[in-house]
Amino acid sequence: MAFMRLGSKNDVFHHEGQTWNCITGLPSDVTIKVGETSFFLHKFPLLSRSGLMKKLIADFTNEDESNCVLQLHDVPGGNKTFELVTKFCYGVKIEVTASNVVSLRCAAEHLQMNENYGEGNLIAKTETFINEVFGNWLDSIKALQSCEEVKSCAEELHIVSRCIDSLAMKACSGRNMFNRHVEGQDYNKNSTQDPTLWNGISSDTKSPYSGDDWWYEDLSMLCLPLYKRLILSIEAKGMKPENVAGSLIHYIKRFIPLMNRQSSFNDKNSVNQGTTTNSITSEADQRALVEEIMGLLPNNKGVIPSKYLLRLLRAAIVLHASPSCIENLEKRIGSQLDQVELVDLLIPNMGQSVETLYDIDSIQRIIDHFMSIYLATTASTSPCVAEERSLIVGTNALAPMTMVANLIDVYLAEVAVDVNLKLPKFQAIASAIPNYARPLDDALYHAIDVYLKTHPWLIDSEREQFCRLINCQKLSLEASTHAAQNERLPLRVIVQVLFFEQLRLRTSISSWLYVSENLENSQNHSKNLGLPRNNGNGQQDPTQSYENLRDLVSELEKECSCIKSELQKLAKTKKSWRIIPKIFCRKNS
Repeated sequence: MAFMRLGSKNDVFHHEGQTWNCITGLPSDVTIKVGETSFFLHKFPLLSRSGLMKKLIADFTNEDESNCVLQLHDVPGGNKTFELVTKFCYGVKIEVTASNVVSLRCAAEHLQMNENYGEGNLIAKTETFINEVFGNWLDSIKALQSCEEVKSCAEELHIVSRCIDSLAMKACSGRNMFNRHVEGQDYNKNSTQDPTLWNGISSDTKSPYSGDDWWYEDLSMLCLPLYKRLILSIEAKGMKPENVAGSLIHYIKRFIPLMNRQSSFNDKNSVNQGTTTNSITSEADQRALVEEIMGLLPNNKGVIPSKYLLRLLRAAIVLHASPSCIENLEKRIGSQLDQVELVDLLIPNMGQSVETLYDIDSIQRIIDHFMSIYLATTASTSPCVAEERSLIVGTNALAPMTMVANLIDVYLAEVAVDVNLKLPKFQAIASAIPNYARPLDDALYHAIDVYLKTHPWLIDSEREQFCRLINCQKLSLEASTHAAQNERLPLRVIVQVLFFEQLRLRTSISSWLYVSENLENSQNHSKNLGLPRNNGNGQQDPTQSYENLRDLVSELEKECSCIKSELQKLAKTKKSWRIIPKIFCRKNS
C-alpha cells in the first residue's frame, strides 16, 4: 500500500468523545465545529496554512472578546479529514495513504491551502502523491474508491477522470507492463523498514495475476457508477469484447445471488440473500444493476456464454426488470440458441400469474428470435425454400437448426409433465421448428407421448390434431415399434406408423432382391465364360452368397407378415378398428 509521512512532531491533540483539544501550551483561541465534532485550537498555525481559515477568522466579530467560533459544514471528508488537516498545520506526523489522499486533496482545495500560504503546503504535497499513486494498480483502485466520499469535489479537480484513465490504460496493457519493477525487488523479510519503490510508494510484492482476467476482481470492488465509467473507458481503449463481457459477468455475480447458480423454484425467496459481505440487498438496487449491466454488454455474438445470458434473463424476470431489458436479453439468447444447454433453458415461472411451472412464453419468444435470424441468414422465405437451399449448401447450413431442434424436443419432454401446460402452447413451440430440421422425430414423439400420458383427458380430435406434429416416416424402428403398441396414440397415427414401416420393409426387400438378381446374373455369366467359382484366395462362392441373400429376404417377408398379424390384433381391440383391414388392403393394392 502506498503511503507518505508528513510532519515530524508527536501528536499534540487530546480527544474525548467528539472534542479535540490542542495541548501544545498555546492558549486555544478558536473553536471550529465540523459536523458534531469540536476542535479547540490556536489560530496561528491555521492562519499560516489556510486562506479560507484566515478569511473566516478575520471576518469573525468578537464583541465580548470571547473565543472565535467557526462552523464548517461542507469540509470534504468530514471531521476525520479535517483532523488530519489540522495535524498537518501543526506539523504533527500523519500518514497519507491511497485511501485518504483524495479526501485530503479535496479538503486542501476547499480550505485554500496553496503555496501562497506556505511553501510545501497540503495542495502541492497531496497532488504530487496522487500522481505517484496512479503508478500502482491497487493503489489507484483504492484512490478511485475513496472518490465516492468526496464525489463532487473530486470531479471538479478531475481526480476521478485521471484515475479512470490511468486504470484503463493499465488494464489494456497488462499487469506485467506496469508492475514489472516490483517482481525484481528482493526485500529482507526481517527488515523493519517498509519496502518502497523507486518513486517512494510502498507495495506488496505479490506476483501478478495470470491470464487476461487478472483485473476482474479488483474492479468488482467499485460502486456501480464508477465501475460503469471505468469499463466504458477500458472498452474505448481497445479491450477485447470477451474480456469486457467477462468483467461485467464477474461484477454482477458479486452482487446478484441469482447469477451464481442454476434455476430453482426458490429464486424468488433468494433475491435478498447476498453471497458476499458487500452484496446489494435491495431488490430495487439489484434491478437497477441488471438493467445497467445489460446496457453495457458487448453486442458481439458469442462473447458471453449462453448460460450467463439465461441466468441474467432469469434474474431480470424475478426482479421485474423493464420490458426492454428482458426483450434485449431474449434476442441475445435467440442469436446463439444453438449453444444453450437444457438445464439453463428451464427457467421457473416467476410471473404475477403463474400458470405453468416453467416460463414457456419467454422460451417461445427466444425460439422466434432464433428462427428470424436463421431464416434471414439463409435468405429463405418459407420452410420449403429453406429445405431446398439446405440440399444445395450441404449439412453445415442445417447444423445450428438441427441442434436447436434437438434442444427444443428434449425441452418439451421436460415441460410436458406440467399438467397446467396448455396444448396450444406445446404445439406452438413444437411447430416453431421446421420439419426439415429434424433428421428423426424420435425425440419429438417422446415429448408428445409424455404429454399424452400427463394429460389423459384430451379428447380424440385433440389427440389426432396434436399427433400431426409427428412425421411417421421419420421414426426409427425402435420408435415405430413403441408407437405401434402405444394405446395413447390415435388409431390414425398407429395405422400410419404400421403402413410406413411395412413400406420401409418392402423397399428393403426390393433392394435385396435387386442385389440377388444381379449376383445370379453375374454367376451365370461366369459359368458361361468358364471362370472358376473360387479364386483360391478364400473368397466366398457367389452361389453361397446368393443363398444367404435368399435367407435374408425370407426373414424380411416373415417380419412383414408378423406386422400384418399385429395390425389385425390391434383391430380387434376397438370396434372402430374394424375398418383397418380394408384400409390396409386398399393401400397394399
